[in-house]
Amino acid sequence: MNYLRDWVYGGIDGAVTTFAIVAGAVGADLSTRVVLILGIANLLADGFSMAAANFSGTRTEIEDYDRLKQMEERHIQLFPEGERQEIRQIYRNKGFKGSNLEALVALITSRQEPWVDTMLTEEHGLALVKRSPVKAALSTFAAFVICGAVPLLSFVLGLPDAAVIATALTALVFFGIGSVKSLWSTYSWWRSGTETLVIGMAAALLAFLVGRLLEAIV
Repeated sequence: MNYLRDWVYGGIDGAVTTFAIVAGAVGADLSTRVVLILGIANLLADGFSMAAANFSGTRTEIEDYDRLKQMEERHIQLFPEGERQEIRQIYRNKGFKGSNLEALVALITSRQEPWVDTMLTEEHGLALVKRSPVKAALSTFAAFVICGAVPLLSFVLGLPDAAVIATALTALVFFGIGSVKSLWSTYSWWRSGTETLVIGMAAALLAFLVGRLLEAIV
């Protein structure tokens, strides 16, 4: 089972939200201590929240899959001819006809398991492989914490020009995550990486400007 998608989304959210907090705090001219308190609090609280949401969402997908599977099994038992006609229509729309179509329908409907699986995938658009809610949540949380910790490293180590170093490191994280994200798109790795970099830095810039504004007002 592939949980790379959960890593990508968790990593992007972790880097964006934590760096936005850092940028906002720097824009408001807050102390390093405050930056660390806000950043670490975000890592744990927001990371757990995102992981919990992913757990619930993945579990809901499984429950919906089970519900639809039971429904199709019941329909096959009660209305076999109607369900057989649905299979026929599905493959007729795919270009099958005549004796080939009838042979295919007979083969699929000869056993309940492939019959139900076909209805789930073709009629409801579901994947037959179930994802683990626990593994999905842990993947999201781990990626969130690892990538979200990067903007805080220079502050934790007490490096000079910590904000500049944090910006550079986080930019690399954004680009790296975006490059991995290209595995799910038709974009090239550099285009996807650049897109994620621009989005992340735009969020950070907005947070920085808001921090500046609030610092001036308050």
